[in-house]
Amino acid sequence: MTPAMLYKYLRQFCTVPVAKTLNRQVVFWFSLSMTFALIYGILGLQQAFSSEYVVQDDARQHVFWMQRFFDPELFPNDFIADYFQSVAPQAYTALYQIMASVGINPLFLSKVLPIVLGLITTGYCFGVALEILPVPAAGFIASLLLNQSLWLKEDLGSATARAFLYPLFLAFLYYFLRRAWLPTLVAIALQGLFYPQTLLISAGVLILQLVCWERSRPRLSRNRNDYLFCAAGLVVAFLVMLPYLFESSPFGPTISEAQARALPEFLPGGRTQFFASGLWRYWICGRRSGFLPDEWCQPSWRASIQPFLLSPPIWLGFLLPILLLFPRSFPLVKYVKQARVLLDIAIVSFFMFFAAHAVLFKLYLPSRYTQHSLRIVLAIATGIALILILDALLRWAEQPTRKFFVFGVTALVGAALILYPSFLRLTGQEFPSPGYVTGTVPELYAFFRQQPKDIVIASLTEETDNLPTFSQRSVLASRELAIPYHVGYQREFSQRATDLVRAQYSQDLATVENVIQKYGIDFWLLDRAAFSPEYLARHRWLSQRQFQPDIQTIRARLAQGSVPALATFIDRCSVFESQGLVVMQAECIASAK
Repeated sequence: MTPAMLYKYLRQFCTVPVAKTLNRQVVFWFSLSMTFALIYGILGLQQAFSSEYVVQDDARQHVFWMQRFFDPELFPNDFIADYFQSVAPQAYTALYQIMASVGINPLFLSKVLPIVLGLITTGYCFGVALEILPVPAAGFIASLLLNQSLWLKEDLGSATARAFLYPLFLAFLYYFLRRAWLPTLVAIALQGLFYPQTLLISAGVLILQLVCWERSRPRLSRNRNDYLFCAAGLVVAFLVMLPYLFESSPFGPTISEAQARALPEFLPGGRTQFFASGLWRYWICGRRSGFLPDEWCQPSWRASIQPFLLSPPIWLGFLLPILLLFPRSFPLVKYVKQARVLLDIAIVSFFMFFAAHAVLFKLYLPSRYTQHSLRIVLAIATGIALILILDALLRWAEQPTRKFFVFGVTALVGAALILYPSFLRLTGQEFPSPGYVTGTVPELYAFFRQQPKDIVIASLTEETDNLPTFSQRSVLASRELAIPYHVGYQREFSQRATDLVRAQYSQDLATVENVIQKYGIDFWLLDRAAFSPEYLARHRWLSQRQFQPDIQTIRARLAQGSVPALATFIDRCSVFESQGLVVMQAECIASAK
């Protein structure tokens, strides 16, 4: 094939706008988009089913209790399971419950849902990009970059409520751009039922569509249909959100800013650190308080270059507004339609970000309003921007001497986009990285599953995080379940954790007996190394800020050679041991003289 023919096919297949929804170009690029989404999903499935005891990190909070749908006798009167069930969105709960009713285990469903949600997300992302610029290659690049961003983080792989925000928000955008009333309203309703924070952004986009620009000045739309469309969407949004406005949680009100600032859990070094020190960490890169996606962030702005190099290049989307200003240099700009919706999303997202900061925790976490939407907006913007640049290069390469240069640049950029996951692996970073956790003590999980379903396990070991999921038994407290966003839950959970720490390291047996009786503990799980100062120093949960006053005192006592009362009963009351973990029968401890 001559360079002239290759040039012709490259330009026709990559940058020529399409007039029909379905043609050879659209089918090819859409199929390629779905292929990569499927490949990434399969790689995620391989991790999910690599062992019998594998679970996604956040599923240990938001899915474990759903095993009640399979067996209603599980987690009876479990304060923790009841809490996570109470905060789960309605449609999210209903989906898992319906699947359980036809025999699909919630934990199994949580592993296969990400690939399904990824395919739906890809389809709608491709469609949205095509609505803005009718060049299928732009849709492919946008969906490819978005998939890479999502599989590099835990959101999609978690199969929790926030995993649904991507397909549902993109579905809203797609139907909104096509002015398809009924599907748009359905998407709005589903957003409210699965992930309400996204619904607030969609409502803002509906409102901003009423503002038009004429002669560089804003004015209200004169199109009656715009007002009807907006009103219909806002009515649906209001009706869906209405139950949340009057709903009262049995676990108390949402924690206030003043209360949170007084709790060590929210301060630097706490379990759910929010009030980070320094403006950069708080406003820009705070995982819960900042507006930038996690993968872009480092502790300071000086160290922020590396994340940009090791994350999908969706930040190239910032070029799009600049390219749109030069239609003569980038002729394909004249085919860009409705790109303003990307700016509207960014405006609404930042507005909600600051609103969430103004009424802290009432609208949940501020970062939830920008980090997800920025990934979507910038992936689409990057896909469009790269095609605008490629088209300009191909036009510039009409002279024969320039064709090879453009072919080389195109091939290099294309290879970089597609092979990005391989580059990540060369740097030692795993891809995909959906955050799966593997249980390492299967004998322990099996032992507890053989016990009555109403038992309560007390433990400070890190394996406690896995017990509700793999053993299907209640625990008194664990680091993974320490989510302090409701006053009642935070107060009770904090008391449990404090009592547990003090009892485990108390020299007074009466303190241990009181805690066993107070919480109805049946088994106490210990690490044989738990009574050394070094163990406390490296313990992930106990080294956090909220425990420090007690832990410092305990470490000092252990260093002086004091022996906690519980340590003297390990051999006498042990009923199971594996890999240095000892299960003690609480009745044996409590009945000791």
